[in-house]
Amino acid sequence: MEKALTARAGGTRNWLMFLLPSLAGVLLFMTPVAWQGNLTIMIAVLAKSVQAMLGEQLPAIVTGLITLSALLSLLGTLVKPAWLLNSAFLNTLFNVRPVWLISRLLGAVFVLLVHFKAGPELLYSGDTGGLVLNDLLPVLFSVFIFAGLLLPLLLDFGLLELVGTLLTGIMRPLFRLPGRSAVDCMASWLGDGSVGILLTSKQYEGHHYTQREAAVIGTTFSAVSITFSLVVLAQVKLEHMFLPFYGAVCLAGIVAAVVVPRLPPLCWKKDTFINGEARPANAEATPDGYSRFGHGLKLALARAGKVEGLAQVARAGVHNALDMLLGVLPVVMAFGTLALVVAETTPLFSWLGMPFVPLLELLHIPEAVAASQTMVVGFADMFIPAILATSIESDMTRFVIAALSVTQLIYMSEVGALLLGSKIPVNIIELFVIFLMRTLVTLPVIALVAHWVF
Repeated sequence: MEKALTARAGGTRNWLMFLLPSLAGVLLFMTPVAWQGNLTIMIAVLAKSVQAMLGEQLPAIVTGLITLSALLSLLGTLVKPAWLLNSAFLNTLFNVRPVWLISRLLGAVFVLLVHFKAGPELLYSGDTGGLVLNDLLPVLFSVFIFAGLLLPLLLDFGLLELVGTLLTGIMRPLFRLPGRSAVDCMASWLGDGSVGILLTSKQYEGHHYTQREAAVIGTTFSAVSITFSLVVLAQVKLEHMFLPFYGAVCLAGIVAAVVVPRLPPLCWKKDTFINGEARPANAEATPDGYSRFGHGLKLALARAGKVEGLAQVARAGVHNALDMLLGVLPVVMAFGTLALVVAETTPLFSWLGMPFVPLLELLHIPEAVAASQTMVVGFADMFIPAILATSIESDMTRFVIAALSVTQLIYMSEVGALLLGSKIPVNIIELFVIFLMRTLVTLPVIALVAHWVF
């Protein structure tokens, strides 16, 4: 009976529109592939190919895009020409709130100063603005192009409806999240945290996640990729300990995903969609006469049936890519540069790390004072703790610092700035509080594993 109902729910066209694009999305975003000795996903391979092809031209291209974004935002927000207001996409992209206008203008000022090496050296040095422009933004540019163009394969053809229905029984009681959030985590884990955040933002804008769910997923499930974890581990010279290292990261990440969303500020977020509406009480219930799989398949086929044609999907992909390139890159440049300047030129993060000395000593972590200086500096950039850890002699301490830097997740040179640049409802103060909470929750777990390993 269920099979007959499902068959009637979608004809051959709906089945093909569900199966072919969804399979392509899984292959591109979620299937691990070996490339140049590393485990990654096809989206990352395509992005790296673009980086290799454009090479040294990428910083100049990014500089032009950020400057263009600032100029058009200034025009759209202050002058409001009719041609811009009459386009729903351009109006949304460039007619922005004052805080985003200031962010884009600041990003443009920074990127021009860094590109032309003008102004104070602390702004354009290779440890601050130069790092963001020359190392980070070219990577994001390449990822955004392919992720933006190809995200509709995951979003628009029914895959998330099927996966979400199947996994709701696990994700809802354990993490208080829809089942489809597992796809965000998988895309981050196998590929890049930025992909997970972009996927989460689009799901939030599409009324699939509430404010609380989007904030939790963006700050909890944008997991660090396996590839970058290997880079961090190599920096602290512990490559031979990858299995216990990543085991500690996964265990600590699961504990944090259960605990942190149940505490402020995440638990204070409204359980309403972006338009203010609440999720219906029975929205995730399985109807009588259906298994969970049958119901998920019915929803997937219905979603695929709403696709009018490939031109509509291609247009959505182009809009996604432009939204990321012109809306997110300037914010990453602004906040990433500011955070790194503070980290490099002030003792602020060292001071903030001092309260961790008693906790590290309580956990019997060697060289606690030196380790404390790495506890909070990861908020500026995830790689800085691993760099500072190279001067520490204890293998155990370097192990703890490396694992902690990966599980803290929120760092302003990429993930934090991406969250601020998206429509996910979090601000910089909340991000710092969540960062500290993740540190406090994951540190004891990692220390426990470290004592067991060493």
